[in-house]
Amino acid sequence: MPTALQIAKHKQVQNAAKTVLARLASMITDHDTEQSIAEKAYAMLCESGYRDTWYHQCPALVLLGSRSCVSISGNDYQPGKEMVGTSNLITVDLSPSHQEYWGDCARSFAVENGRVTLTPQSLEFRNGLCFQQHLHAQMLETVTPKTTFGQLFDWANLRIRQNGFVNLDYRNNVGHSIVTDRDDRQYIQSDNRLELGEISFFSFEPFIRLKGGKWGFKHEGIFYFNEQGKLEEL
Repeated sequence: MPTALQIAKHKQVQNAAKTVLARLASMITDHDTEQSIAEKAYAMLCESGYRDTWYHQCPALVLLGSRSCVSISGNDYQPGKEMVGTSNLITVDLSPSHQEYWGDCARSFAVENGRVTLTPQSLEFRNGLCFQQHLHAQMLETVTPKTTFGQLFDWANLRIRQNGFVNLDYRNNVGHSIVTDRDDRQYIQSDNRLELGEISFFSFEPFIRLKGGKWGFKHEGIFYFNEQGKLEEL
């Protein structure tokens, strides 16, 4: 179980990422690109005092349009210059850090009529965004400290398939532990028998597409077990 100080410090960084994502939604225009959106996000992180990232010198990984369903490491990522246009799905994944404390937060934004909307008319947009919210809510109520990384992987992927979606992650996982060295991360994948209660924090970030669909959706948060063994989100 993490200490109160660790929770407070990680939450501070994570809240900065959440605030940037919330502000970013109203700033995206039809002329923006992955590159310009990444620049806006990083500028806001810097304004908040978070210039550093733990993720391969990639503080903001933005995917949209023809790359909506592309799963790529930050080590290989280069932001594209394809414009948002009138209809699109934009995923922004932020990874700020301060000393040994990390933020790791991703959201997908539906764009209709050239602006981000929280109430999209597109059925594919609504289904993808709503399923992500539902899956995270279910996970919070289901997982215990004795749940292994592999069991969480199996649970999440079963529900992804049952609801007509596919897992797009290039590693085929749905999250990882939050550590001080990114190379030490434990992944939520099928063969990992480590119990979630044995680590302090983990991210949950299913990256999914509706079978036969066009768009890739991601929603990510950081989670930990409190003193009562109940899972909470930072």
